[in-house]
Amino acid sequence: MATASRFQAFLNSPVGPKTTHFWGPIANWGFVAAGLVDMQKPPEMISGNMSSAMCIYSALFMRFAWMVQPRNYLLLACHASNETVQLYQLSRWARAQGYLSSTKVEEKSSQ
Repeated sequence: MATASRFQAFLNSPVGPKTTHFWGPIANWGFVAAGLVDMQKPPEMISGNMSSAMCIYSALFMRFAWMVQPRNYLLLACHASNETVQLYQLSRWARAQGYLSSTKVEEKSSQ
């Protein structure tokens, strides 16, 4: 009986599945999934502009998720994950463009 009442409380909560506080972050996990899939692609296919835009977007929405009342921890986790993925993609792009030195990687691969 307690489980049913907890589930009912979750359904009717301000961040439950009847609100955009729930479905917005669920939809945004698609960005994270796409970034993870893109890790398998060659770095020449990465758009530096888009990766930068996604980093800024996720940083802004992390702040929003923290400041909005009630705090939206699901949105915060989603955008923190996307920020991590996009920063990694941006570093792959920068290394491929020659902006970052990859001498340590070359030294390890030659041994």
